[in-house]
Amino acid sequence: MSAQRMTLESGKSLGRASLARAARSLRLAAGLIALAIPLSGCGTGALWDKFTAKDDTFNEEPADKLYNEGLYLMNQRKDLKAASKKFEEVDRQHPYSDWARKSLLMSAYSFYNAGDYDSCIGAATRYVTLHPGSPDAAYAQYLIAASHYDQIPDISRDQGRTEKAIAALEEVIRKYPTSEYANSAKAKLEGARDQLAGKEMDVGRYYMERRDYTAAINRFKAVVTRYQTTRHVEEALARLTEAYMAIGIVGEAQTAAAVLGHNFPDSRWYKDAYNLVKSGGLEPSENKGSYISRAFKKLGLG
Repeated sequence: MSAQRMTLESGKSLGRASLARAARSLRLAAGLIALAIPLSGCGTGALWDKFTAKDDTFNEEPADKLYNEGLYLMNQRKDLKAASKKFEEVDRQHPYSDWARKSLLMSAYSFYNAGDYDSCIGAATRYVTLHPGSPDAAYAQYLIAASHYDQIPDISRDQGRTEKAIAALEEVIRKYPTSEYANSAKAKLEGARDQLAGKEMDVGRYYMERRDYTAAINRFKAVVTRYQTTRHVEEALARLTEAYMAIGIVGEAQTAAAVLGHNFPDSRWYKDAYNLVKSGGLEPSENKGSYISRAFKKLGLG
């Protein structure tokens, strides 16, 4: 994403500095007067509080100045945390300005680059909610998806983040199909789906080792019916052949081997499945009514 060219503003004007010095002098004089007032007597407590109250005067800074300072911190100083604070300050001081809209997106971008994914998701989600018709809404939605995607864990752990990444990536593709981020979202979506398929395979192999074939079949079935385009589908078909042969459901074993051979004839997994079926005195044979066959026909693969 391109950042606007910085136009840093010079320091405060001499007039503003003079006003600030005058204010400090007035506060000092007020303090000296207060010291001379007796602490006893009716109403003196309130008067004392008035003179000694902390000065909470808020000095608002121009929106463009804060925004450009944020750009400087992000691009030149590489201080992403400080840059995010500057962008957030624009939104706080000038919430209804165009600078606030730009700063909210830049804040999300800074958080993403800093690896603060939860903050990025929060800022980008707010942007999409407040500015759904903005030309940059597609990018904000993409940042949400990328933040989830970058937190996908290995297959040995819970895949909740992967599910969230898939949902967010599908949102980019559905809402902004012609945007420059749609193709990148599609590529990441395939990666996320491959991860979920890998998780199913990992659990399925675990059950196979324990000869819990029914539980294993359920896992491999999920890969075949939901993740046919991932790299795991060849092994899943071979494992289904093995599991079905083990429990004597030879028709499904023959179908799994036949579909594997039809779609991946050069796969080493097909050789294993073919030999396994042959060892039982059978040949790979596809049952068109099997869920395995229907799953591939649906995608035009069978």
